[in-house]
Amino acid sequence: MKFSLFMNPQIPGSGYAAEENARALRPIGRDPASYQALLHEVREIAVHADRIGFDALMLTEHHFHSEGFEFSVNPLMVLADLAARTERILLAPLGLVLPAWDPIRAAEDVALLDHFCQGRLRLGVARGYQSRWADVLGQRWKSRAARSDGSRTDDRNFDVFGELLKIMKMAWTQETLRYRSDVLDYQVPDPYEGIEGWPAQEWTRTFGAPGELDEQGRVQRVSVVPRPYQDPHPELWQPFTVSDRSVVRAAQEDILPWMFTPLPGEHRKKAELYRSVAAEHGRDYRLGEHTGILKIVGMADTREEAIATYGAKMHKDFASFFGPFGYLEVLRTEDDDAAAPISPEKGDFTRMADVQMALIGGPDDVKRGIEAMLKEIPDLEWFGLFMQGQQGVLPLDTVKRNLEMFAEHVIPEFRD
Repeated sequence: MKFSLFMNPQIPGSGYAAEENARALRPIGRDPASYQALLHEVREIAVHADRIGFDALMLTEHHFHSEGFEFSVNPLMVLADLAARTERILLAPLGLVLPAWDPIRAAEDVALLDHFCQGRLRLGVARGYQSRWADVLGQRWKSRAARSDGSRTDDRNFDVFGELLKIMKMAWTQETLRYRSDVLDYQVPDPYEGIEGWPAQEWTRTFGAPGELDEQGRVQRVSVVPRPYQDPHPELWQPFTVSDRSVVRAAQEDILPWMFTPLPGEHRKKAELYRSVAAEHGRDYRLGEHTGILKIVGMADTREEAIATYGAKMHKDFASFFGPFGYLEVLRTEDDDAAAPISPEKGDFTRMADVQMALIGGPDDVKRGIEAMLKEIPDLEWFGLFMQGQQGVLPLDTVKRNLEMFAEHVIPEFRD
């Protein structure tokens, strides 16, 4: 098994864990000094994880977070900074929210970062679930935030995502690109009949890609450069494949799914679906191969110390922000009233540990949690530490110590 970190970068001193400071600097997301503090912590964690043996570092993409929470505006740019500071760790946006991007610009930026880190890039691609920014940045495609509910807007987001990914793959794999998309009302070139008046026709005919110009000198195709460092492109990952149709498409497209569902039985259902569809497309994966699972991990010498360290400051932020998006539902148990929503008071680390959304305690507690997953999915390829409620909330030394304990006591037990 391989091990990754997943960060939703948080501005230190934001959220309910530092309410007085966050109110004084409101909106803290526009405070330059506060963002510099975030960069310092993210850089420290990335370099530390690289040195102690983690295999990958993953960053999300979000916009307009004036509150300072989930402050990861452009993961490609941040990862370019981290690529220059690290040596061996894989770097992955998890994920690049495609409906917020032009496909050719995205293909170019990904190829550049792949060169910057010389093949250490893994590309996570996502649909985007937060309407505040997904609706604004997706307006060119008439795409709104994903709801995973099968509604018309959800279907549109699903279709736009698929079409944008298709164009990006074409840009990476074809020497020249010519395409008209009915899904997006997008065409290359524009106008599709050809771009007239290109002044450097002789130069392009001599040194450019064959077929870019027709006999009349009109631009008929474009060559998207550079091509990625990896052939044909970085391995594709996707968060969080909760809906079955996202799992199916991931298997069809050979995208590695990252799952963030609570109980191991749910993991197995999704992993079996992924494996069966992949087999239909000629890829014979073992159960759990080419698959990742995310868990919140908080380690200390004892379980009581771990809950005291990681639970007190974290759960109010989690419940207050993620609760309205429905994430508290993953904490539901058979003892809860089926007709009532999960209350924020139940969003604490004890409940998270009970439903195995989080692995909390000493090294043996965390090991047992991973062993329980492996009984359900014996060939799980990736395990990811979701650093929710840690960076930006706890002292940096505490965050780094958590990673050190995991690297020292857990990784050697499960490393391939």
